[in-house]
Amino acid sequence: MNDSCAIATSTVQEQRNAATILEQVFGYASFRPGQQEVIDNLIEGQDVLVLLPTGGGKSLCYQVPALVREGTAIVVSPLISLMQDQVQQLKESGVRAAFLNSSLSTDQQHKIIESLRAGNLDLLYVSPERLLQFSFLQLIKQLPLALFAIDEAHCVSHWGHDFRQDYRGLSALKRQFPATPIIALTATADTATQADIVSQLDLASPFIFKGSFDRPNIRYRVMSKYKAFEQVSKYVKNAEGSGIIYCNSRAKVDDLYARLYRQGFKCAAYHAGMDADERELVLQQFLREKIDIVVATVAFGMGINKSNVRYVVHHDVPRSIESYYQETGRAGRDGLPAEAMLLFNENDAARVRQWIEQGENPNQTLIEVQKFSAMESFSEAQTCRRQILLNYFSQYSDTACGNCDICLDPPKMIEGMVLAQKVLSCVLRLEQQASSQYVIDILRGKALRRIQEAGHDQLSTYGIGKEQSDSYWHNIINQLIHKGLIRVDITAHAALRLTEAARPVLRGQSELKLAAPRLEFKPEKDRKVVLGDYDKALFKRFKHLRKTLADEHEVPPFVIFSDATLVDMANKLPTNATEFLAVSGVGQTKLERYGSAFLQLIHDYQHRNDEH
Repeated sequence: MNDSCAIATSTVQEQRNAATILEQVFGYASFRPGQQEVIDNLIEGQDVLVLLPTGGGKSLCYQVPALVREGTAIVVSPLISLMQDQVQQLKESGVRAAFLNSSLSTDQQHKIIESLRAGNLDLLYVSPERLLQFSFLQLIKQLPLALFAIDEAHCVSHWGHDFRQDYRGLSALKRQFPATPIIALTATADTATQADIVSQLDLASPFIFKGSFDRPNIRYRVMSKYKAFEQVSKYVKNAEGSGIIYCNSRAKVDDLYARLYRQGFKCAAYHAGMDADERELVLQQFLREKIDIVVATVAFGMGINKSNVRYVVHHDVPRSIESYYQETGRAGRDGLPAEAMLLFNENDAARVRQWIEQGENPNQTLIEVQKFSAMESFSEAQTCRRQILLNYFSQYSDTACGNCDICLDPPKMIEGMVLAQKVLSCVLRLEQQASSQYVIDILRGKALRRIQEAGHDQLSTYGIGKEQSDSYWHNIINQLIHKGLIRVDITAHAALRLTEAARPVLRGQSELKLAAPRLEFKPEKDRKVVLGDYDKALFKRFKHLRKTLADEHEVPPFVIFSDATLVDMANKLPTNATEFLAVSGVGQTKLERYGSAFLQLIHDYQHRNDEH
């Protein structure tokens, strides 16, 4: 046999192994677009850079090759919680996996190192600090290594939104292990960050796979923020399933959590000011569905590996589109419908911009200001939000998505001259010293003591906007700020100031179109993405059985089966082991562990229905 035939046969054999592992271990009949190419290149020893959205199947890109190639795969992960989740899921699928981090006792760490030495691990998850310890590097130099996987690879780059100094040291890997392929993976990297990842990790002519950044199952919504707590509580009351609410400060997290808890919501707070045990308890309660809502800072970040989060709310505007995209990406990882809700107003934005501008490194500050400007543009948009997101990541789209607030409820343009004149006149008469809310209180003619004591109830603008609500006027003021007629002076208690562009409008010398304020999303506009036609009552029973089994095995419910797997099960209604294996997400190990319980439930359910 000549060399080319041998190589071809070897590649076919490896592909067969990869496909077999995908089906038997992980329970999937076929690879997602791009996964096969990534896996083939990595199996053949090529460096790889993978850009795929959260929930896009990044993990399989290194987990499958780890089981095909000889030796142990070393996976670098920035968070303990992410390591624990990944290892738990791999073990449930029958894979020999472990993590090595500070949450383990000395004895536990020794046992894992012995397993590593003995060749009894397919994958080992470590932090960058652990990997770069001299003793650990000396240890793995003596072992056969399948590959290095660098998860959340944007952390290596100064251009990335979540730069971490510890990741910089990973540039040493290629020098010390030139024969071991490296796969770098991230869900959020613009063009500059991608180039920097390749440079910093010294990847050798890597195969680059850039999947679509689109998450079509996530509906993006932005609401004008005016009574934040009422808006959030109303939203979560009507929402289904579990969710995450992000706030920009620990104080806001604690306050919002306490108020939601008092209203009877099953929720918890999470931020870096809590001790590690408290944070771990909250994470486990959320994963195991003991609570429905986590109110958090971005400390509740990478590695929330829960597939059935149905919504993410941003109480405050994030600092970059990358952060927003990554945080909203924690919703709907199972591919089922989910929603991302952002509450936005100009005062918040002005405060965030001020924080950013106080940065000590001028170059880094400039980058962050540019990134925040893009986030503001997204929040203020009157065009399809998904297009803006995709365009930001250089995935240019000229087609409206049909599944964001702008597409589902397009803004209607109205003649805005008179409305603008009412606001601008009021700001002038208050000597440009008043905040948005005070201007609105005057416009609406509120009988407040502070207004009467200041004599502002005698102003000609007092009560001229009483026919409209607070939220209506907040929306109009925000639009005038977006259009550059008013600015928020953050140094003077967020006082509204007029700009030069306001003069011709006040004099009636120019036309002005505004969007009719949209203060509530229209619920009659139904979801574009639907779960499909399946038996909802049976699905509910599946979820109950899953929860019971999860408690018995002390794992989160979604680790046993995702919601998407339960939907597929309700559609296919398997009656034997072969049919059960055909359900998406069911591999050999999960069939052996849980098949009989679910098959029995289906049998009993059908039998009961037949009797009726």
